[in-house]
Amino acid sequence: MAAKDESRHYGGRGDPVRSMELLWGTGPAPRSRGPRQGLTVERIVRAGIEIADAEGLAALSMRRVADRLGVGTMSLYTYVPSKAELVDVMFDRALGPEDRPVVEGGWRERLTAVAWAEWDLYRRHPWMLQVMAMSRPPLGPNGIAAYDHNLRAVDGIGLTELEMDSVVNMVSVYVQGSARAAAQAATSVTDTGVTDAEWWSTYGPLLEKVFDPEKHPTAARVGAVAGETYQSAYDAKHGFEFGLARILDGVATLVDSRG
Repeated sequence: MAAKDESRHYGGRGDPVRSMELLWGTGPAPRSRGPRQGLTVERIVRAGIEIADAEGLAALSMRRVADRLGVGTMSLYTYVPSKAELVDVMFDRALGPEDRPVVEGGWRERLTAVAWAEWDLYRRHPWMLQVMAMSRPPLGPNGIAAYDHNLRAVDGIGLTELEMDSVVNMVSVYVQGSARAAAQAATSVTDTGVTDAEWWSTYGPLLEKVFDPEKHPTAARVGAVAGETYQSAYDAKHGFEFGLARILDGVATLVDSRG
């Protein structure tokens, strides 16, 4: 049996019963053993999200959470069994109702709003991209509510239930991929201390010495326009917006075929 890669995070890492109890608040109340300084599951989860937002999921540990709350590490285990269950609940809490916009208009406007809301969510909490696995999402109340909300964007437009599910998942997978690329771009700036413009100002002149535009004329022409426009090799937000429009064009073709 292959060893677990603990650097990966997705639903099912921890105890299933305890994870579901924490997600839905159905478990027994923690037994108090001495002063807890107002310790609750929600405070622990909030502290975990703050650490992950600021430093990434790799920095998250039960000890770091305890230090942030000013309590002993062992006191956390009365409330949350391990980091695995904590991450599940953190993910679901980050999917709060404030991230589900109510948009008037047709399915395209609604689905566009869903996509941008997810994009903004991952930009605020990039660590969620390490947790999300489409086949094993944390099955919490906010996750279920978000799925229901997203499905309603395409409800009643002539698609079958399976097509509705496929369209919503297709958009979500696209958003995740685009947000992951954007997060990696942001991380490269943070890690190196060099902006994209600074990087190109260094490498651009070096590339000119070896690049033959006559040998690669299409790359020379298109790359020059893109570089001038983005001041970079890639603009994550523009790429996301452009790709989303093309995906919705494809959905429109499917919807029109039902007419």
